[in-house]
Amino acid sequence: MDELRFDERMSDSDSLMWTIEKDPMLRSTITAVLLLDRAPDREHFRSLLDRGTRLVPRMRQRVRSNSLSMAPPRWENDPYFDLDYHLRWSRAAGARDLRAVLDLAQPMAMQGFDRARPLWEAVVVEDLADGGAAVIMKVHHAITDGVGAVKIALVMFELERDASIGELPDEPEARVMNQLQRFIDAADHARRRNLGIVKRLPGAALGAAATATRDPIGAVRRTAEAAASIARMAAPANEPLSPLMRGRSLSVHFDTLSVPLDDVRRAAKAADVRINDVFLAAAAAGLRRYHDRHGVEATALRVSMPINLRSDEEADATGNNFAPARFAIPLDIDDPLEAVHTFRDLVAVQRAEPALAAVEPMARVLNQLPTAMSTGLFGSMLKGVDVVASNVPGAPIALYTAGAEVTAMYALGPMVGAGVDLTLLSYRDDVFVGVNVDPAAVPDPEVMRECLVEGWDHVLALGRPV
Repeated sequence: MDELRFDERMSDSDSLMWTIEKDPMLRSTITAVLLLDRAPDREHFRSLLDRGTRLVPRMRQRVRSNSLSMAPPRWENDPYFDLDYHLRWSRAAGARDLRAVLDLAQPMAMQGFDRARPLWEAVVVEDLADGGAAVIMKVHHAITDGVGAVKIALVMFELERDASIGELPDEPEARVMNQLQRFIDAADHARRRNLGIVKRLPGAALGAAATATRDPIGAVRRTAEAAASIARMAAPANEPLSPLMRGRSLSVHFDTLSVPLDDVRRAAKAADVRINDVFLAAAAAGLRRYHDRHGVEATALRVSMPINLRSDEEADATGNNFAPARFAIPLDIDDPLEAVHTFRDLVAVQRAEPALAAVEPMARVLNQLPTAMSTGLFGSMLKGVDVVASNVPGAPIALYTAGAEVTAMYALGPMVGAGVDLTLLSYRDDVFVGVNVDPAAVPDPEVMRECLVEGWDHVLALGRPV
């Protein structure tokens, strides 16, 4: 596996994500639930995580910011890092099944992180009724996005059931800067960033000038398109489109569903679309059924979907590198073939938005505003979202941890102001969908799950023999 790359400072977009949590409705907590075929060996598992924190700097780093600095917050090794604070053990309660694990994970996800410590926590749940176990892992989105999280997880897990730990790498040095050193470091970061911008300006200006000379009408049109694209991305949306799922709170309810990966691939192949298009069409079909169950007509919902911006050169980067696209999806398309083609075209339009390249500059501007203002402005872009939909490619091979095989992986993403979050994570031969709903928006989550299952069945019919 290629060596993972970590930056010493947050990007401007990560910094904005960190700052807007002054509004707890906008917290960015990712929760993962892994099912194991047996309880992991405690000593081995602890050593595995210990090794992971030495190989993955973020797992030992806290965020250090300075309100007087123009630079984004800095990642700094925690001099008081205590693995036993971040790793805990529990026994299953109640029916000792997946539902019991999800019930334990929910309050974990609702609690904010201790900002003086590294931004992750893990609980191993032993003694499940089927003889298995579970791992609940909570990670702040500022550490990484879904693609980066999979890369980090692959470093921490094993490829064989009886793998040995071997000698642990040295602990990373915890260097704590004093206030003067922080100011100097922040000033140097700002200088280097501004120098990079200045170096790029002449080439960009010359390129723009040459383009304008060759095609002045086209240059004006592209400038107008870029401005319109940025306006669409930044447009406030305080009200959800759903006439039903309008309530918002700080609570969450977790559910899950799984679908054979081959069934999804067959449907995608039959319609000549991607798995993501099948996912969105199935989600829309399920959400339409949920509104129908309540006798409420809804023709469209506003979706937020992260667009992965990683280039081939950035494949080893582990931080966040995505743009949050927002767009309306239709709910009134009953034909699954028409639906997947519609979603394919909608996503293609979003991926081609010129504003995607402006995410970092826009975040940089918002970060210079007073916290209350930046939180309010960014919150106005998010709180009118009905559904967050994320598609994360996972490991195609079996993973193990401390003698236990990982049998299922569910990712429960942050709603960040929305009423529903649906996160698809593929692993081996299945597609696992984490369903995170706000009980104020969806007071009957069991009905929502039933409708989502029906939606998947409706769309997967594309791949079945006629």
